[in-house]
Parts: sequence; structure tokens; C-alpha cells
Amino acid sequence: MAIASKKLKIASWIAQIMAAAIMGQTLYFKFTADPQSVELFTKLGMEPHGRLLIGALELIACILLLIPSSVVYGSLLGCCLMAGAIIGHLTELGWEGPMLQLGSLAVLVFCCCFATILIRRRELPLLKAVQQEVPAKRPRRK
Repeated sequence: MAIASKKLKIASWIAQIMAAAIMGQTLYFKFTADPQSVELFTKLGMEPHGRLLIGALELIACILLLIPSSVVYGSLLGCCLMAGAIIGHLTELGWEGPMLQLGSLAVLVFCCCFATILIRRRELPLLKAVQQEVPAKRPRRK
């Protein structure tokens, strides 16, 4: 393993752990119907089913981010979930007061997941298939 790839692997694990830790901390509030979480999802028109579904999906993303063979899938799911959170802040929730902290954490998790995808892009199924099918040299026409 080259030095650069070791550094990238370490960077990937740091990003994965940060994303999983941040998403993991919010699960308690979603699953226990914390008043702030209920208020947030009420503003989005997703209370209670949306809150529980998003919590379950974030739990799955956290688990996938920590299993070496599924990191890229957890990162993809994390990016999608955080893109939804960022859109929620841009459209309904805003960025003032406590929403600034929540929105900033969503942006941070999105960046961590996106960085992990970039580092581990060769593990994506579509890119794996493309890499394996290297076209043979064409014979020259006469």
C-alpha cells in the first residue's frame, strides 16, 4: 500500500467516523420524540412518520459507514439524507438561531460523506464494473 493510499484511507475513516458520530447523536432526539425534534419535523410537515423514517435511515447510514465492506453505501445514503436536510433548511427551516447549528452539522456530514465517496469511488458498483471491462485493443483495419 502506497503512502498516499494510507493517508487517504485514514482520511476516509476520519470522515466516516465524524459523519456516523454526528448522525448518531441526533438519533436519540428523533426516537424519543424530543420537543425540538417534533417541532422541526412539524414545520416540515413530516411529524411523526417522517421523523421516525429519517431516524431509521440515519441509523442504517451510521451502521453502513462503520462496516468496511459497506462504507460507500453508507456514504451515499448519508449524502442523500443530508441533502434533504440542507434543502429543508433552505426552504422551510431557515438558518437562524438553533437552526444554524443543525444546518451546519448537516453540511458537515454531507461534506464528510461526499469526501468518503470521492476517496472510495472505486468501490462503487458502477465504477467497479467499468474498471473490470477494459476494452481489448482493436485490430487495425487493412
